[in-house]
Amino acid sequence: MILIAGEALIDLAEGDDGRFTAHPGGGPCNTAVALGRLGVPVGFLGGLSTDRFGQRMRSHLADAGVDLALAVDTHAPTTLAVAAIDEAGVASYGFYLDATSAGAVTTERAPDPLPGDVTALWCGTLGLVIEPTATTLVGLIRANMAAMVVAIDPNLRPSAIDDMASHRRRMIGVMADADIVKLSAEDADLLRPGEDPADTATWVHSLGAPLVMLTRGGDGVTAVTRGGAVDLAIPPVTVVDTIGAGDSYGAGMLAALHDAGLLTKPAVAALTADDARQVHDFAAAVAAITVSRAGADPPWRSELPG
Repeated sequence: MILIAGEALIDLAEGDDGRFTAHPGGGPCNTAVALGRLGVPVGFLGGLSTDRFGQRMRSHLADAGVDLALAVDTHAPTTLAVAAIDEAGVASYGFYLDATSAGAVTTERAPDPLPGDVTALWCGTLGLVIEPTATTLVGLIRANMAAMVVAIDPNLRPSAIDDMASHRRRMIGVMADADIVKLSAEDADLLRPGEDPADTATWVHSLGAPLVMLTRGGDGVTAVTRGGAVDLAIPPVTVVDTIGAGDSYGAGMLAALHDAGLLTKPAVAALTADDARQVHDFAAAVAAITVSRAGADPPWRSELPG
């Protein structure tokens, strides 16, 4: 089972009429749902409120087949994100974080050790920002990095980060511990301002991550493996909005590796450029369907070709 650790929240998206529509969201939640819809065994570790939004989040995850045995119940209100969509369909976010469900994962409530059926751990987004969840998840990564594949998606949200320099140091540390890092061009710019994003992807690989996938929206993806960097194209698609696009791509990566029997530490360390290309092709197909419809609504396996 792949364990996705981090936040589940509600995205509030403003319509043309000024009204807000609530959608389940949060990078880790979106990733878990996408994996579940792709038929990959997946569990979620994160705070789920007992409020109405939290109940909706729980149903959303469960309906996709996500195992919630490790989810942390909390009476804190559900974390909220307000999404602003520009004319190109690109989303930006503001957050309501204080004393909300995203901070519910404490050392005392985190599994120790992880269940024996967990073979990979994926962490990122606000799960590595909001305390005490962030410190707890860093500890979980360090405790399990020798035994299983660790994947990191920085998914940096500047409006949620009080001290970017401190968070940058944290992210460099966990990326160095990881086997897989998926980062966006925006992440790369925040991690190393002024540097070319592709150079930053190569730098992240040099920290110790055997597979780095840099997503650049419509400009494609740069994959870095032991064989070097390779640029990969994405299929043309009409974008409705980009909510959940990166999360769907990340889920597609994990699903492709899982399906090929490559989601082990030795296999990830040995990945070639050709392997990365095959992983990318599937991940891009998953993300293309997600951006073709509103909200973080990743495809079911039956919607994909083949």
